Amino acid sequence: MAGIFDFPNPVNEKAARSAAGGVVLMSVVYLASGFRWLLVALAIGFVLRVAAGPRFSPLGRLAVHVIAPRFGAPKLVPGPPKRFAQAIGATFSISAVIASFGFNNTGLAWVLIAMVAIAASLEAFAGFCIGCTIFGELMRRGIIPPEVCESCNDITVRLIAARNAKVAASS
Repeated sequence: MAGIFDFPNPVNEKAARSAAGGVVLMSVVYLASGFRWLLVALAIGFVLRVAAGPRFSPLGRLAVHVIAPRFGAPKLVPGPPKRFAQAIGATFSISAVIASFGFNNTGLAWVLIAMVAIAASLEAFAGFCIGCTIFGELMRRGIIPPEVCESCNDITVRLIAARNAKVAASS
């Protein structure tokens, strides 16, 4: 059962950015239309991606298998920071669902999803992951132990992975 819910490590950054683009699209449609059921879809998507990466998430599978391959060879990055970022998205989107459906507070739901849209836009269009940055800072402060992400803690692991990806792409 544990294997089903493993998060991939490393992660293709191009796939992560593609999934973030889908989150931006869904968030903007919600913000423009107020269609509350999109909040549920966003929240479920985030929870599925936190639980098992793209394995059970329709948006994640689309990003990994259809969109990201169109951008060339994978760019591998550590998985734990991406999972942490997905967990932040899950927290905000679940909070928006609770605000909207539980308390009929559409204003708070709108603000929470606007924040998700901003963070996902930074990831999708600029390659800047707010959740990954927070994860790194928590590691530096010792709140997240080094063994949670060995490759985050040791740059040589990432350099070797990048070299191996280049070799694999050229063959």
